[in-house]
Amino acid sequence: MPRPLLSPPCPGWRKDLPGPFEIATIEKSMGQQVPNHQDSIYLEIPRSTLTRRGIMLILALPAALIALSTPQLIYESLELRRPVLTLLCLCLLVLAGWATAIAYRTGTSPPRDEPIRFNRMRNKIYIYKCTHRWWNPFEKCIVMPVRYDWSQVRAEQWHQHCATGQGATIIKWGVTLSIVAPGTNAVIDRVHLTCMGADEHAWAYIRTYMQKGPSALPPPGTPKDHNDVLWCELALRLAPKVAWPADMDLESRTAP
Repeated sequence: MPRPLLSPPCPGWRKDLPGPFEIATIEKSMGQQVPNHQDSIYLEIPRSTLTRRGIMLILALPAALIALSTPQLIYESLELRRPVLTLLCLCLLVLAGWATAIAYRTGTSPPRDEPIRFNRMRNKIYIYKCTHRWWNPFEKCIVMPVRYDWSQVRAEQWHQHCATGQGATIIKWGVTLSIVAPGTNAVIDRVHLTCMGADEHAWAYIRTYMQKGPSALPPPGTPKDHNDVLWCELALRLAPKVAWPADMDLESRTAP
């Protein structure tokens, strides 16, 4: 049985995919994920660490209604001199307020897109990375764009079973890009490449682009501006726009 090559392997590891300089022998496809940009210098693909953001915004509404109605319950319990009920209402107020803030922040704080740029002229990868602590309702996502050499990039396929809480199970799969320290298999950074999408075919597409350029790939679909969202996509409209640091933006889009 094959063992993980990288240390540590990604959560739900299933297998290691071919290295960055290995020739792709499978179909090269991004599936339904159309690149944001593709030319002879760089490829930019869209990426999101959160799906269905609008649902999180909708969930914030009932939690907020509960939080707003709880003070009245607290007042009535004080009039009735029911200390246990008062304590329970206070706990409910704190919990509902925390849930409201978490749901709202989760839906609106991450940027509209978290793209990855692959610059074949510089042999580098640029990741628009966002980090946050999920439990802190007052902490916004911190955008920390990073760059790595293409030679440091590895890919792992993962597969997970996620319980929904109602007895059902959701099967999720995808590909993770892992960044290793030069000359080792020690992982120093990780980002999701795909989730329930084109899977390893997307990794084949990217490798082929970096090795041979866009002429070796099928024509991409019409690109979409990740900052251009529909009026009805309220969560995305409230989310911050993608804004690369000026020096990294210029470097990632140009040849040396």
